Amino acid sequence: MRHIVDIALLVQAVKILNKMMRKSAPIYRALPVLAPVLALTLGLTACTTLPPVDKQAEPAAAPAMPEQTAAPQEAREIEAAKAVQIAPVRPKIELSEALLYELLLAEFAGHNGELATAAETYLSLAQSIQDHKLAERATRIAVYAREDQAAAEAATLWADLDPLNPDPHQVLAVMELRQGNMEKTVMHLQSILDYSHGELDQKLWMIANMLGRERDAELVLDVMEELVATHHSSADALYAFAHVAARLGDLERSRQLFAETLVLAPGNDNAALSYISVLQKLGEVQPALQWLEQRLANEARDNFNLRMAYARLLAETRRYDDARQQFELLAVQSPANNEVLYALGLLYLQSNRLDDARVYFERLTEKSAQTDNANYYLGRISEEEKNYPAASGWYEGVHKGENYFDARIRLALLQAKLGDVEKARQALRLITTANEQQMVILVQAEAELLLEEKRYHEALEVYNRALTDNDNTDLLYARAMVAEKLDRLDIVEADLRRILAQEPDHASALNALGYTLADRTARYDEAYGLIKQALALNPADFYILDSMGWVLYRLGRLDEAITYLKQAMALRQDPEIAAHLGEVLWVKGDKEAARAVWESALKLTPDDAVLLDVIKRFQN
Repeated sequence: MRHIVDIALLVQAVKILNKMMRKSAPIYRALPVLAPVLALTLGLTACTTLPPVDKQAEPAAAPAMPEQTAAPQEAREIEAAKAVQIAPVRPKIELSEALLYELLLAEFAGHNGELATAAETYLSLAQSIQDHKLAERATRIAVYAREDQAAAEAATLWADLDPLNPDPHQVLAVMELRQGNMEKTVMHLQSILDYSHGELDQKLWMIANMLGRERDAELVLDVMEELVATHHSSADALYAFAHVAARLGDLERSRQLFAETLVLAPGNDNAALSYISVLQKLGEVQPALQWLEQRLANEARDNFNLRMAYARLLAETRRYDDARQQFELLAVQSPANNEVLYALGLLYLQSNRLDDARVYFERLTEKSAQTDNANYYLGRISEEEKNYPAASGWYEGVHKGENYFDARIRLALLQAKLGDVEKARQALRLITTANEQQMVILVQAEAELLLEEKRYHEALEVYNRALTDNDNTDLLYARAMVAEKLDRLDIVEADLRRILAQEPDHASALNALGYTLADRTARYDEAYGLIKQALALNPADFYILDSMGWVLYRLGRLDEAITYLKQAMALRQDPEIAAHLGEVLWVKGDKEAARAVWESALKLTPDDAVLLDVIKRFQN
C-alpha cells in the first residue's frame, strides 16, 4: 500500500470518478461513493450500498447476506456490557491521503464492474488497519462477486474484529455448510444464537429461513438437529426445526417435530395449523380431521382459527353439509368475516339453496375485498333463475379477479338468451384473451351459440378460422363433433387422427373415432380396436362403455353388448344409452325388456330425438 500520494493525483482521481458517476445509469449515481470515508472519519456505523452486480450471475450461487440493521442503543449497551472481556478496544483511525486514495480505487473498481478487485482492495485495507467496517464491506462485495475464498477470509476477519455481530457468522455458516463442514456450521450458527438480538424463536426462524434455501437437505437437517439438541425443551426450537424439515420435503420428520412442539406448547395455534397442513400433504386427511375434532371438543374457548381449518378441510373432502355447519358457527363468532361469508355463499350455492346463497353474497357486495366474486355469483344465481337483465347487471359489476373472464363470456352469452345472437357474437369477439386456453374457450362459446341455433355450417366455419394456423386438440375435437352433424366424416376422421398423432392416449378421441366408425361405417374391427384402447385408459367412463356395447352389437356379439350397455346405464341414465340398450334387447328378441328401458328413459327425457327415433323405428 502507498503511504505517500500526490494530492494532484488524488484530485484527478476524484474528478474522473465524479465524471463517471454523472454519465452512469441512475442507480450508479445514487451510490454513496464516499460513505466509507465518512464512516471512518465520523465514526458512523452505516455501510455503503453494494456496487452493482452482474445481471447474468446466478444469485442462488452466493450465500444470502444478512440485512444491515441498526440495533437499539439500549441493546447495544447491554451487549457491550456482556462483552467487556471479548470486544477489542477499537483504535481511532486517522484519515490519510493514502487511505482515501485506496478507498477511491476500491470504489472505482466496484462501479466499473471489477468486483473482485474491489473486494481484494477492501480486504487488504481491512487487514492493514484492522477495521471491522472495511472487513464487512470486503465480505459483502466478495459474496456478490462469487469470490468464495476472499469472502471466507473477509468474513473470518469481520467476525474476529466484531465478535458480537452475528452477521459474519451467517456468511461463514452457509459457506461451511456448502463445504460439508457440519461442526463449523453449527459453531457459527450457535454464535448467531448467542450474540444476535431478539428472542430465541426469532433467531431460530432466521436460521431456519436461511438454511431452508440450501440444497443439501440431509446435511441441513443434521445441522438443525445438532443445533436444536441444546434446546430440546424449547417449543420454539422444535417449531423452527419442523418448518425446515417440511420445507426440505421430510414430511415425516416434520410431523413428528410438530407433534412434539404441541406437547410442549399445546396452545400454539400456528404449530397446530402447520401440523394439520403436514398431515394433509401426507394424505392423512382423516387423522387430521379427527385431531381437529378432538382439539375443538377439548378447547375451553371457541378457537376460531382451528375451527376455520376444520371447516375448510371438511369442504375439501366434499363433506359440504358438515362444512356449512362449521362455517355457520364461525359466522356467529365473526359475522363480518369475508372468508366465512364467501364460503357460506358457495356452500349454499353448491346445494342449490339459491335464496340462502344470495343473502351471503349480497352482504359481500358491500366489502371491497370480495365484491367482484360476490357480483359474479349473484349473476350466476340470477341467470339460473332466468332473470337475464338482473344477471347482466351483476356481471357488469365484475371488474377483476379469477371470475372476470367468465363473467365477460356470460355477459355476452346473455345477449343470445335475450334473442340477439349476432350481438352476442360481437361481444365475444371484443373480449381480450390472456392465453391460448382463453382463446379456445371464446371460440367454443361462439360455436355453441350457433349450434344451439342449428347453424352448423357457420359453427364449422368458426372452428375453421381458429384452426388456420393452430393445431389445438380441444378445437380439433370440437370441430370433429360439428362435422359429424354435417355428415362430413372425412373431417371427423382427419381431425381425430390429428389429435391422436399428438396424443396417442387421448381417450376421448379414441372413443369418438371408434364410435363414429362403428355407427357410420362398416369398419367394425377397426372401431373395436380403438374403443378397446379407450376403455383400457378409462374403464369407468359411461360414454366409452356405451361405445363398446354399440360396436359389439354391430359385430353381432349381442350378449356382450347388453352387458356393457347395462354397465353404462348404471353409471348414467342417458337417453342415447337407453336407445342403444333397448335396440339390442329388441333385436335379441326381448321386446318387453326393450320397451321397459325406453319407457323409463322417456319419463326423464320425453323430447330426446335419438330416443324417439329408435322407438319409432322398432315399434311402428
